[in-house]
Amino acid sequence: MGQSERLVEVWRGDILESQHHGHAVICNAKGEIVDGWGDPDQVILPRSSAKMLQALPLVESGAADVAGLTTEQLALACASHQGAAIHTTRVTRWLAEMGLGNDDLLCGPQMPDDREAKTGLIKTDQSPCRIHNNCSGKHAGFLTLSRHLGAGADYVDLDHPVQKAVKTAFEEITDEASAGFGIDGCSAPNFASTLAGMGRAMGAFAGAKPGADKRQDAAVRLREAMMLHPELVAGETRACTELMRAAKGKVALKTGAEAFFVAILPEQELGVALKITDGATRASECAIATILVKLGVLTADDPMVKKRMNPVVKNFAGLDTGEIRPSAALMRGWG
Repeated sequence: MGQSERLVEVWRGDILESQHHGHAVICNAKGEIVDGWGDPDQVILPRSSAKMLQALPLVESGAADVAGLTTEQLALACASHQGAAIHTTRVTRWLAEMGLGNDDLLCGPQMPDDREAKTGLIKTDQSPCRIHNNCSGKHAGFLTLSRHLGAGADYVDLDHPVQKAVKTAFEEITDEASAGFGIDGCSAPNFASTLAGMGRAMGAFAGAKPGADKRQDAAVRLREAMMLHPELVAGETRACTELMRAAKGKVALKTGAEAFFVAILPEQELGVALKITDGATRASECAIATILVKLGVLTADDPMVKKRMNPVVKNFAGLDTGEIRPSAALMRGWG
């Protein structure tokens, strides 16, 4: 990767024990970088942070309206959910409305992260299914779009009309040709962009106005669905859900695997994209919380912010042994 900056530090007592480097950009609605760290031209895989981009064709094609999708379903189309009952019952109902079920999803089965759901499966000696997969809402969206397009069942194939529509939307809103793709954990293609490209996309989502055109209408509906239903985008104890709740409708947040994070700030018409190079989630959560406090949509003393921005490191006896904290580089210009 290009030259990164130290963004997050882990201290044990007075000793700097570990450090996490990364790249981050803040872009306005015009696609201009207004602040940044590291290399904005670094090519990245946004992973699940791109789900809002992948959902754009679902809405702007008219498929969502023909299917009568609710804001809950649009939030699930953008979600990396916990596999809790509030997620799986809604995805199951969505599929049933199309006459489809678990076997029509092309994501693999996944043990739910939700403790109650996981414990329930273990106690009853059941195996997880594809609906438990954190991407099952996105895949239900793909199936909805595929039916609308009259396309086949292999909707994750790179040459399928669904993925062609996703790639077109992805390249248009990032304003660059994708450098390639990787196969995501859910078997769908995950298109690459530069970090700046994802920042531009988030800026476009933030600056979108209802009634301007199909693309902006779709962006508005998706970001508003996420902010309206933060519990569906991720789940209890998760950073996306808890920080969106703390922001009270001022930001839409989405994490991605390997320590990627994006944010959409409609009131300020700003978008954020960041990548921690070593893939550490503790660092991406600290970095995004810090940036959002700097931008004024979160407060540093909020319990959900402190949980990520300056969490205390405790040992097995419950003693405070250190702290995870943002670096001086990330804190520059503070106050």
